[in-house]
Amino acid sequence: MNTKSILAGAVALTAAALAGPALAEYPEKPVSFIVPWPPGDLEDVLTRMIAEDFQAEYGVSAAVVNKPGGGGGPFPGAIDVATAPADGYTIGSFVPAVPVIGHEIGIDELTPEKFDPIGIFLTYPFVIATSKDAPYNSMEELAAYAKENDVALGHFGDVLTPTQVTKAYAVNAGFDWGSDAAFDALDCNTLASGDADVINTTLQLILPCLDDVKVLMAITDERISLIPDVPTVGELDENLNIALWNGLFVTKDTPADVREKIAAVASKTVMSERAQNVAKETGALVYWMDADASAARIAADQETGARIGKILE
Repeated sequence: MNTKSILAGAVALTAAALAGPALAEYPEKPVSFIVPWPPGDLEDVLTRMIAEDFQAEYGVSAAVVNKPGGGGGPFPGAIDVATAPADGYTIGSFVPAVPVIGHEIGIDELTPEKFDPIGIFLTYPFVIATSKDAPYNSMEELAAYAKENDVALGHFGDVLTPTQVTKAYAVNAGFDWGSDAAFDALDCNTLASGDADVINTTLQLILPCLDDVKVLMAITDERISLIPDVPTVGELDENLNIALWNGLFVTKDTPADVREKIAAVASKTVMSERAQNVAKETGALVYWMDADASAARIAADQETGARIGKILE
C-alpha cells in the first residue's frame, strides 16, 4: 500500500470516529402519545386515530397512554412529556391549561415553559344550555332574568376555560349566578332533575335530548354545524373570544424534521373521513392548525385568559 493510500485511510477512519455512530432515522422505536385524561373523550378518540395512522405510515408501534390527574395541575401526563428526551418519542395531546398555564403555577417540571405545538386539531363543542321551559331564550334574556332571580349554574370545574368564560360573561352582562357547582356529568338528567338551571357542557352530552333543551351560546371558535343558529361567545362578547381546544405538543428541543413527520400524519388524520365523522356526530370542530398558527393562537389565548382573570378578580 502506498503512502497516499495509507494517509487517505487514516483520514477516513478519523472522520468516522469524530462523527460518531450514524443517527437512526426517526422513528425507529415505539412512540407514545400522552393524553392526560381518561379514555373515551374526543381528544382521546382523535389522538388514537393519529396514533393508528402514525403506526401505519412509519411501521413502528404507536400507542396512546392515558395519564389523568390534576385538571388544574400538577398535570402528571404533561410532566411525563416534559421530562422525556426531546426526540419525538413522547408526544403530548394537551388542552390549553398545560402549555398556557402549566409553567405559571409553580410546577417545577414544567418551568420554564417546556412545550411547542405541533398543531391544534380539536375545539370541544362546549355550550350553555337550559331546559326547554326556561323563561329565557337567549343569553341576553338570561342576563335580564338572573338580575331578578337566582339561576344555578352547573359546570365541570372552575379551572376549565369554558367555566371561566361563562362566569366572566355574567360579570360583563351585569348579573351574578345565584349559585354554581361542579358536576362529574352534565347531561339531560342534570337539567331534568333540576340540579342546575343552566349547564356548561359539551353538545354531545345533550344530543339525546336536544329537542327538550335550549342551547343559548356556543363557547367555540365558530358556530357549531348541528346548531347553526346558536351564536358563539365571541359574537356576543368579543372580549371573551376563547374556546377549549386540544393539540399535539413536544418539548422545545425536539428536532424540526421530527416535528414535521408527526405533523404530516396528524394533519392527514384529522381531515380524514373518519375524523370528520366525529365532528358531524358530536358537534366538535375537527381541523388542522399548523405550528405557527397554533403558537399565535396560544399567545392570543394567554392575553384573553389574562383579561378574563382580571374580570373575575
